[in-house]
Amino acid sequence: MSHKTVFILLGAMLFAPCVPVAAQRPAKVPRIGYLTAASPPGMAPRTDAFRRGLSELGYVEGKNIVIEWRYAEGKLDRLAALVAELVQHKADIIVSAGPSVTRVVKKATSTIPIVMAQDNDPVGNGFIASLARPGGNITGLSTVEPELSSKRLELLKEIIPRLARVAVFGTSTNPGNAQGLRETERAAEAFGIKLQYVDVLSSKDGETAFRAASKARADAALMNVSGPIFQANRKEFVDLAIKHRLPVMYEFPGYVRDGGLMSYGIDLPDLDRRAAVYVDKILKGRKPTELPVEQPTKFEFIINLKAAKQIGLTIPPNVLARADRVIR
Repeated sequence: MSHKTVFILLGAMLFAPCVPVAAQRPAKVPRIGYLTAASPPGMAPRTDAFRRGLSELGYVEGKNIVIEWRYAEGKLDRLAALVAELVQHKADIIVSAGPSVTRVVKKATSTIPIVMAQDNDPVGNGFIASLARPGGNITGLSTVEPELSSKRLELLKEIIPRLARVAVFGTSTNPGNAQGLRETERAAEAFGIKLQYVDVLSSKDGETAFRAASKARADAALMNVSGPIFQANRKEFVDLAIKHRLPVMYEFPGYVRDGGLMSYGIDLPDLDRRAAVYVDKILKGRKPTELPVEQPTKFEFIINLKAAKQIGLTIPPNVLARADRVIR
């Protein structure tokens, strides 16, 4: 055997073990943190939509993507600890389900990309520089839509022609609350309606809030920027509205599914489905600052006739005809 042949054989033997080792090295599986201030049951339509959006893009949870689900269950003081867990677990991207969450995540990290699944005023809340050029590490979807307040009051006015005073339930500490209230005030002025703002700072304030609305002789109520306190206790607030026989226009369909009277607003699950597109783009190398923040494209008007009957309210046929969905 020649010296040249021996050298080639020895080289092959030395490098042969390296080939399977390199081939067996597992590819890094992306880890996505999904953080919400609400509870799992209340968030199910949205988290299902997020999963569906990822699936449409070829991601299979537990196979080629890992999702760390975190729920604050309506307790906002838990958010900081939950964010810390996601940072410690080295999440590649954090999806924030609402403005209260985004505020906490923004404080915790300036390097991990953050995708807002929805935010009612991302520029006013200081999360991004502009919708077209977000800047920093935050992008996603906005629910900025000033016309919504006017549309909700218009529908209430059609259902209750004598409408003169409307209670507006909100949480003053919730990001976007002030902007939502300003939009509602402008719309109310156009309709000649007086507003009564009722601040709900905890789940314990529900009964007090409805009593205040009744005492002020409100003809109806709006939940325009309800926030995590309301959403984590949807059924309780819906039941209080029925108990006090107060017609309430909600911002999200979940309230109507839980027995509320009606809602007009953005299709939130659709935003979560679209949030998956942002996750995909960032995983493929795009930076949040390169991805403009999108605005909503799908809106729903839902009426619950069971709730209308419970509070003794008749919905005019012309309004029923405009509903996207009627619960009978």
